[in-house]
Amino acid sequence: MKHGRMECARRQRHQQGLTLVELIVTIAILSILASVAYPIARFQIQREKEQVLRHDLWEMRGAIDKYKDAADRGAIAGLSVDAFGYPPDLDTLVNGVDIQGHKVKFLRAIPVDPMTGKQDWVLRSMQDDPDSDSWGGQNVFDVHSNSDGTALDGTKYNTW
Repeated sequence: MKHGRMECARRQRHQQGLTLVELIVTIAILSILASVAYPIARFQIQREKEQVLRHDLWEMRGAIDKYKDAADRGAIAGLSVDAFGYPPDLDTLVNGVDIQGHKVKFLRAIPVDPMTGKQDWVLRSMQDDPDSDSWGGQNVFDVHSNSDGTALDGTKYNTW
């Protein structure tokens, strides 16, 4: 009987020590996994933001092109000559224009730049120099990000 109690006490001490060692090993393994997963998660978040940026630029440029097509067909009345058929600003694409008695909107909303978190898009007029970083204000010929960050492919977001 005495021998049985000692064996039971020894087994309990052994199990408590083993549980502590298991806990330390588990924490070490989780730490290693977390240190590997963090850069992967950060990479994935940046890649998703880049996809959103590409989509938003494609959508806004498509709206600009549709507006230009309608202007070139003469469907939009009252355009200024120096606009070259391009919209005066992004708000016009959202608010819409009157085409043959119907309000036509080319863009649902001005998207937020995923890289800056703001609607601070850089605009370029038809009259602006291609390398200019200031908008002349005559019309909206092109749009790009205001971020000076670098993409995963090594290009600058503001050159997209």
